[in-house]
Amino acid sequence: MFYAILAYHVEEAIEALTPQQDAALMTDLLQINDRLYRERVLGPAARLGATQDACTLRGPGDGLVIDGPFAETKEQLLGFYVVDCAARDEAIAIARDLRRVNPTAVYEIRPISLYLPGVPLSQG
Repeated sequence: MFYAILAYHVEEAIEALTPQQDAALMTDLLQINDRLYRERVLGPAARLGATQDACTLRGPGDGLVIDGPFAETKEQLLGFYVVDCAARDEAIAIARDLRRVNPTAVYEIRPISLYLPGVPLSQG
């Protein structure tokens, strides 16, 4: 059985880290990732982008794109997709395709940084 471990944190606290502190934190986290990978229990791992860069697709028809991750409290996160798109509009189009087959769902679209075991972190 697979489990998603969703990491919640006070975003301002993470944003307040110096680049050196953030790099040290990532080094520690990636050591855990490497161990879990060696144990063959780690799937994809991703760090979500800032909430200010998120948008949400909701409403009837094609839906309305609104800034921010504003799902209603009665809704729970039940799954996620990772897609490789050149632009946010492409990701929104994919969310609209998903919405066509699941019209009662709300889709948050947020940029992520993907960390793959054994692949160096990009310096960009």
